[in-house]
Amino acid sequence: MANETTGADLRAKTDAELAEQLKTAQGALFTARFENFTNKLDDTAKMRRLRREIARIKTVQTERKRSAAAKKAEG
Repeated sequence: MANETTGADLRAKTDAELAEQLKTAQGALFTARFENFTNKLDDTAKMRRLRREIARIKTVQTERKRSAAAKKAEG
């Protein structure tokens, strides 16, 4: 659990850093799925953690897009 990324940590990052972290997490999930399929993955909870990390990153990205759209609509 010490390796988990919190929402506050993600919100402190730039858009480029979030995009890079998302790409890395998606690659790690892809690798974990193959390792699980070939019975080489010891920690099957890793896939769940990666899926949740991806969801957190996408949530922060969506929040930023919505707030930017709201600011643009205001004026």
